[in-house]
Amino acid sequence: MKIAIVCYASVGGSGIVATELAKCLVDRGHEVHLISTDPPFRLGEFRTGLVFHRVETPAYPLFREPQYLLSLSNAIVQLSRELTFDLVHAHYAIPHATAAYLARQILSSTSGAHVPKIITTLHGTDITLLGSDRSYSETVAFSIDRSDGVTAVSESLKRDTYRALDVQREIRVIPNFVDTNRYRRVPPAELRRQICPSGRYEKLIVHTSNFRPVKRAEAVVEIFKRIRTKVRARLVLVGDGPDLAKVSRLVQDLKLGQDVVALGEQDQVVPLLSVADLFLLPSQQESFGLAALEAMACGVPVIASRVGGLPEVIDDGVDGYLKDPEDLQGMAEQALTVLGDVKLHERLAAAARRKVEEKFGADRVVPQYEAFYREVLV
Repeated sequence: MKIAIVCYASVGGSGIVATELAKCLVDRGHEVHLISTDPPFRLGEFRTGLVFHRVETPAYPLFREPQYLLSLSNAIVQLSRELTFDLVHAHYAIPHATAAYLARQILSSTSGAHVPKIITTLHGTDITLLGSDRSYSETVAFSIDRSDGVTAVSESLKRDTYRALDVQREIRVIPNFVDTNRYRRVPPAELRRQICPSGRYEKLIVHTSNFRPVKRAEAVVEIFKRIRTKVRARLVLVGDGPDLAKVSRLVQDLKLGQDVVALGEQDQVVPLLSVADLFLLPSQQESFGLAALEAMACGVPVIASRVGGLPEVIDDGVDGYLKDPEDLQGMAEQALTVLGDVKLHERLAAAARRKVEEKFGADRVVPQYEAFYREVLV
């Protein structure tokens, strides 16, 4: 198949999954064209059969802001005419599915033009934020219903979509995934010594996110403060975003400056996860929880909020723990239990890795996308 994948280039679950899917599809013999404003965050090394196309959005005095939707639609039209895509896979409803629909209408108006099918994958905030906003809801619903196929990354997100929008299109749940060959615990001892010096710290706790309010990174610091009173632990924050400055101020206010390190955006998270003892994800909402899945693949027990799609990823008490989002004390107490019990930690880590291999590995999930593609193309 010849597939166009449209996604965001910035750090975030939708762009990461779209890029990983593109790479896996190429490895399975398909030709894939990634379309975005910039090379996606985890595009990585060259692969034969994977091509990146940049969408340029010029600024004109007539427009108050850049018209990305229009330039993206135009790019899809031009590339479709040149390359005759079998389908366009839009990750995120607005603006990507909307742009794909507009491109299809333009192509349909041209006699003899090849018109690709459109598949839209819903990732979360395109529904929970944009879809619930009256300024966008009608466009989101229209774009979903005009797609030839629609997937969501969790049953929770599927329910939220039907609840928030007047959508008639059937939604297929295909979960997020990781490449278990790459996401596995391979502890580099030197990195552990650098981040968590022996004698000063015993345990290493990690949080990765885009540091937006929904991730509640300040809650991560509050939980860590409680842990730090009992255990010599260090907190590593990976990522960047609007809340990082507030988090840094809180760290200083709580006098935790020596015990917390912020590493910014890192496209190689496996080494960091491989030296972690615990992963914290006290989000207000998660439609899936890709960060938790990556940690589990690397054998890191996760303590997270019982919200959205996280209960579909984590079995409470089996391969991680789930608490109410506001129960920071409960999260801290559970963290101390896990950190203080070697056998429990080993059991959770092994169960987490096993869960990812059996349910969320690329070799399990990518064929579901291929099957859905074939179904839509019939």
